[in-house]
Amino acid sequence: MEVDSAPAPPGTLYKLYKTVSNRHQYYLDKATPHLLPRWIFAVVLVIAYFLRVFFLQGWYIITYALGIYLLNLFIAFLTPKIDPAGFEDSDGDDGPSLPTKNSEEFRPFMRRLPEFKFWYSFTKAIVVAMICTFFDALNIPVFWPILVMYFIILFTLTMKRQIKHMIRYRYLPFSYGKARYKGKEDTGKVTTVCDI
Repeated sequence: MEVDSAPAPPGTLYKLYKTVSNRHQYYLDKATPHLLPRWIFAVVLVIAYFLRVFFLQGWYIITYALGIYLLNLFIAFLTPKIDPAGFEDSDGDDGPSLPTKNSEEFRPFMRRLPEFKFWYSFTKAIVVAMICTFFDALNIPVFWPILVMYFIILFTLTMKRQIKHMIRYRYLPFSYGKARYKGKEDTGKVTTVCDI
């Protein structure tokens, strides 16, 4: 009895999955540095989704769920990776934290949800919601003004809590990177040792 110890070659479906997965990752990697075109694409998707919902007059539950999910993503985008509330009573050597005094060293804001992952999850959610609008079984009848009111209340309370947190721990989730200083302007004059 001889046992064949060589592994079986991967199947056709697995090869197709790996090819599609690699191609998908390739295009994501190519899109990473292009911040503005990515967000323009996402806004176009949002407009297309809302136009579809508006003209079809339905899928309000899907839209409400999408709004809740996007709000959750946005809150994660605004929140620091390491919550300063957790280090309030500690010695400070437990890990990096945001500066709370002017004398402390500046550390760049690190998000719990980085911008690219925020964009990617945002875009995937819009695409999934758009696909859901093609199924009549998901068009549950509901009085949509109540959903709008619930969402506005939820958004207001959540953002109020987030802004209070930002004020209490003195952080701003939007930074424009390291400060850049301009040197002397070039006036076109050549200064020599004799001119001084």
